[in-house]
Amino acid sequence: MTGPLRDLDDSSVLVTGASSGIGAATAEQAGEMGAEVVLAARREAKLSGVADRVVTAGGQAHAVPTDVTDPDAVAALAETAVERTGGLDAVVVNAGTAEPRDAPLDAEEFDRVTRTNVDGAFHTARATLTPLRESGGSLVFVGSYLGKHPGAATPVYDASKWWLQGFARSVAARHGAEVGVSVVNPSGVRTEFGHDGRDRTNEERYAEGEVLSATQVAASVVFCLRQTPPANVAELNLFRRGIR
Repeated sequence: MTGPLRDLDDSSVLVTGASSGIGAATAEQAGEMGAEVVLAARREAKLSGVADRVVTAGGQAHAVPTDVTDPDAVAALAETAVERTGGLDAVVVNAGTAEPRDAPLDAEEFDRVTRTNVDGAFHTARATLTPLRESGGSLVFVGSYLGKHPGAATPVYDASKWWLQGFARSVAARHGAEVGVSVVNPSGVRTEFGHDGRDRTNEERYAEGEVLSATQVAASVVFCLRQTPPANVAELNLFRRGIR
């Protein structure tokens, strides 16, 4: 450590939803700082590509295909991460899925969205808190502008991110003396988000520069990871200019 922000050199960082978008950009930026990164997502081929980019950036990478909706798979992911890296210094809970915009309320969509955005976040936090407490590490949840300012278009998605706010604050209340718990809330990001639940992805919907980029959000996530005790960024809101 050379100043108020710690180096990530020789740190172990686990990122879920790491096959694209914010997760991939976070993994690459951590790799540029010399971190050993464990990448988790369902899409194995894309995950391998990100792992290659992390190595090219200067880090070490371990691709572990994982479905965060499966608690046993997430437990195995945490065990694998600790075995391969010797511990965990940081975890980024980023895996998430979209809801079709302006669609009727649907029970199957509710289950699909909440299994990833709610259950997946819970499983990841539960499986990694013990090694994070041992290292005094950081747990960063990727929330959303819509989790603070719900709208009409995606009520289930918005509610899942609203839940994440409360869950993160409760985890911080219980473990905050040992683990730095942060929530990063970006507004819309131009990524593949929506590929599994909408007719258009955010990349197709927005022009470049119209909304946030994945690298901008990743920089905020990494900023949270680099805090040194007793400092902690409890919440970081990264909104595009003029959104209100």
